[in-house]
Amino acid sequence: MDDHPTVQTETNTTARATRGALVGAMFLMATSAIGPGFITQTTVFTDQLGAAFAFAIVVSILVDIAVQLNVWRVIGVSGLHAQDLANKVAPGAGYVLAALVVLGGLVFNIGNIGGTALGMNAMFGMDVKLGGAISALVAIGIFLSKRAGVAMDRIVVVLGVLMIAMVLYTAIVSDPPVGQALKQSVLPDDIDFLIITTLIGGTVGGYITYAGAHRIVDSGITGPDQVAQISRGSITGILVTGVMRVLLFLAVLGVVTGGAVLAADNPPASAFQSALGDVGVRVFGVILWAASITSVIGASYTSVSFLSGLLKGNDRRRNFAVVGFIAVCTALFLALGKAPVTLLVLAGALNGLILPVGLAVILWVAARRWQDLLGGYRYPRWLLVIGVLVWALTVYLGYESLGGIKDLW
Repeated sequence: MDDHPTVQTETNTTARATRGALVGAMFLMATSAIGPGFITQTTVFTDQLGAAFAFAIVVSILVDIAVQLNVWRVIGVSGLHAQDLANKVAPGAGYVLAALVVLGGLVFNIGNIGGTALGMNAMFGMDVKLGGAISALVAIGIFLSKRAGVAMDRIVVVLGVLMIAMVLYTAIVSDPPVGQALKQSVLPDDIDFLIITTLIGGTVGGYITYAGAHRIVDSGITGPDQVAQISRGSITGILVTGVMRVLLFLAVLGVVTGGAVLAADNPPASAFQSALGDVGVRVFGVILWAASITSVIGASYTSVSFLSGLLKGNDRRRNFAVVGFIAVCTALFLALGKAPVTLLVLAGALNGLILPVGLAVILWVAARRWQDLLGGYRYPRWLLVIGVLVWALTVYLGYESLGGIKDLW
């Protein structure tokens, strides 16, 4: 009997599984970045700068791509999580990095659960605490399923596409000045570097830096022979985030250039209401809930991935740890109502420190430890140079974030 058809079928199944895992990793990174803060920042900055905000978006996307190209390639080729790489470069550094990521992820996840609560309230008029609890149970259910990894990959893709489709519809209805936005993307009337740095920190800062890269390691997409897929995935993931940012920018731009004044207490909701009428509040609720629940999933999964040494690579144990992480964040949300401002400022400052420290480890491995940690893979010099330039920018971002800690005193 000819065994070739069976071998071919197994090969096709493996290829599909790999593609599914890679797409899931791309959307995990993208949707981890697209959270409640992402939506609020994009709306407020569009209201402040108008069409000139397009330039800030373009610059931030280019920097984000440079960061993730380096992070995904080093972590993917090595097959090691960021904290394990850090421990090999400087013993103990990985534990410090893990502590920073987990603390930041914990605090921001309280905010993410708060975002799901507000989304449920906008959709159904539900009590915010009940909405947050139900949303947390949805996230927990994903990680309790028998094929938690596949379930997570699929849910973040479906919700990511749903968000983009709904924002695209709103952008079409709001009728923004697209030509003016295109012109301002290269020849802006106003350049705000603080806004640019804020966008970069919010898209590739903290746990978000490692969400997609750790997912490909856990999915087995590792080694020098996977470089093409790894690089393509990192760029595509950032572009997904960029598409969402651009569409949301255009939707709000159409509203504000039409003369609408956004409500100070909830600018995004008022923007969608201005564009779509009363149904706009429901649409905003769906988008906010989808953005928040995927960020809950991304923050929880990535934070726990930094504890892989304690969990000894056991998938079931890791899934239970993720469930516990979500449960703790939910309990704190129900007790506090929201993440205390002081903790949010502190976590934001810590996230600002994570990026330069973590990126320094990545670049050191690429430059000095490629023979033993990258399996002899020669790292492209052009990518290393770009990485160093971006690292210098992240040092500045980290320095600026220290102001948040200083303000607490």
